[in-house]
Amino acid sequence: MSFDVPEDRRYLESHEWVRPDDGTARVGITDFAQDELGDVVFVELPDEGEDVTAGEEFGVVESIKAVSDIYAPVSGTVAAVNERLFDEPELVNEDPFGDGWMLEIELTDEDELEDLLSPDEYADQIA
Repeated sequence: MSFDVPEDRRYLESHEWVRPDDGTARVGITDFAQDELGDVVFVELPDEGEDVTAGEEFGVVESIKAVSDIYAPVSGTVAAVNERLFDEPELVNEDPFGDGWMLEIELTDEDELEDLLSPDEYADQIA
């Protein structure tokens, strides 16, 4: 099976993606991760204004198969939360790189992006 790995993002080995954009970054889980989880039924995310730290848990995704922690790819302050996911958690399955995004983070250290996997490295990991 082949999974979508957009070229405009960086990735964590734990299957989160981050798309930087002028000092902020949008975060979600990958196509591979949502497929492995199965039907997502609940998403727990931090509130706006909370701080997250690269490599540390920031939320939970619950599916019909499992409950999985979600890890922050970068450090910063939560600038926005995708509140649609609270009523429509299936968006994570339907569009993990679009409407299924989870957080927007104001980056505290853009250099952390260099520590993440490139699209090619992530594609090799899930191959």
